[in-house]
Order: sequence, then C-alpha cells, then structure tokens
Amino acid sequence: MVFDGHSDLLYDVTRRRLAGEDHVLERCHLDRLRRGGVEGLVLALWTSAAAGQTFWRDVPEAETDADRTRIMMACARAELAECPWLSVVRTAGEAEQARAAGALYAFLAIEGMAAIGGDLGGIDRYHAFGARIGMLTWNEENCLATGAGGDPASGLTELGRQAVRRMQDLGMLVDVSHLNDGGFWDVMRETHGPVIASHSNCRALCSVRRNLTDDQLRAIRDTGGVVGLNVHHAFVHADPAEQTAEMLARHAAHMAEVMGIEHVACGFDFCEFMGPGNEGAQGLENCAQIQNLFYWLEQLGMSARERELIARENLLRVLA
Repeated sequence: MVFDGHSDLLYDVTRRRLAGEDHVLERCHLDRLRRGGVEGLVLALWTSAAAGQTFWRDVPEAETDADRTRIMMACARAELAECPWLSVVRTAGEAEQARAAGALYAFLAIEGMAAIGGDLGGIDRYHAFGARIGMLTWNEENCLATGAGGDPASGLTELGRQAVRRMQDLGMLVDVSHLNDGGFWDVMRETHGPVIASHSNCRALCSVRRNLTDDQLRAIRDTGGVVGLNVHHAFVHADPAEQTAEMLARHAAHMAEVMGIEHVACGFDFCEFMGPGNEGAQGLENCAQIQNLFYWLEQLGMSARERELIARENLLRVLA
C-alpha cells in the first residue's frame, strides 16, 4: 500500500464543483486510487498560477491568490464532507487509525503561500484549515521567497524567515519542493526540525530547476526529512525515450545511495487531469499504475522492506 505525499486532486475537485458537479473524488478518482494501492495521500491547495492560465480565468471574483484560495478551501470542505470513505488527518497515528477502520486518509497541504499577502496570520489560518505541510512558494516570487521559476540566488525575505519559524512552531512541515536554490539553503539555516521536498527528483539524473542536487538531498537527510519521487515526465529524464517508470526507480536508487533508504518517499504529483504538458512518465500516466514503480524498484534489487519504507513508512514517520 502507498502513501502519496503530493496530490493536486483538489484542483480537479474545485474545477468540477464550480461547473456544478459533486462527489468528484468518488466518481472520477477513487477507482484509480484503489487500483494503484493508495491508502492515503496529501491533498494540496494550489492557486498560484495566473488566473488566465487555468480554469480560473472563467471564475468570477478569482483574480487574486487570496480569492482563489478562499474558493478552493470552500470547495474542498464541501467535497470532503461528501467522502465518508476518506478521513482527513493531522498525524501518522490518526492515519493508522483511519487505515485500520478501512478508510483512506488525507493530510492537507498548501502549495504556495502568496495568498497571505504579507500577513503571517495567514499561516495560522492555513493551520486552522487543517494544513500539516506548507510551501512558501509555487514557482513564483512572492513576499516570502522566490520559487524555482525565479532568480536561483534570491533567498528568503525576512517575512519568509519568520514564516518558516511560525510554521515550525505550529507543527507544520516546511516543504521546499518549489523553492529556488537560494531559498532552499535559507530554509536549512532556519530549521530546527524535519524538512521535506514532497515532489522532487534528482538533479544528477535530470538537470532541471525543480530537482535537487546531491548536496540538497544530504541537507534534507540531515534534518530527518524525506524527498518524494515525482512522476512528471520532464523531471525524470531529458530524453523523452528515458522518461519511464524504470528511470524514476533509478532516481529512488540514487536518493537511497546519497541519503539512505529511510529518506526516500512518494510524492507523485499526478496531473493528467490538467491537460497536455502534465503527463507522467511512461508506465506512470495515472495513479492506477503506481505499482509499476515498485516492480522496477524490485528489479533494481530493493527488498520488500525497503520498498515498504519508500511506499509509506518514511513519510508517515515525519508526520508523527
């Protein structure tokens, strides 16, 4: 069974609910989740893309990050109330209780905090919503930090440093997957607990800005954190012919060599429902195919115990 540490399903939930649909997770996604062996997932609120680039362009009063966040939170609450088979949890203990009761479990996360608009009270509101994981940015530059799409040398702002400290005081995990390099190292200087990269691969195997260097992998290891494997084709290999489940397994093997197996996790970021350009690697086109990754991990020589650590235990450990 698998714990997927990063999912954008709330994007699809919001898009469909605003078009008049309901029970989106059950009707459109539950079957594939079960076929993929998913026992739990992290549901992220992502509203940072410009409204004109996504379905938000057709939504009234959704021009700002704050507007979109408010609307997505409302849609998420309504959707989750329709899912008796899914338990929203805050701790690994609660996740295990849900699993024992036969339910899937979901942690909540924030993918980019531009919506707080300079008010650190926004982090408290995210926490009150139920978020256990938070990213300061998506790919954009905001009042807290610069994302992977910006100047790699730019670090956290003073407000961003305060945000990291506030998140840790609240027990929210800091997620560096979308930070630029400068912000990454500033987070490492501020942290006093585990840091995660929920959905990033290895820059040594695929040199893109969203992947992590070996030094960054070791830094996350030293905090006690984990890195989640990402299926997005462009983060797996530069050559389209090598954008495969087998190659993603090789990312896992590289992480294990650099960090130790205890720091490798899953954060698949399946986004096929967002349209062209969001495809997963070959053999990992949607969550029903997750077990293909574990086949290749076995072929690479990973034991059943090592595969179980990657599948669920490592990420649950840091969410205790």
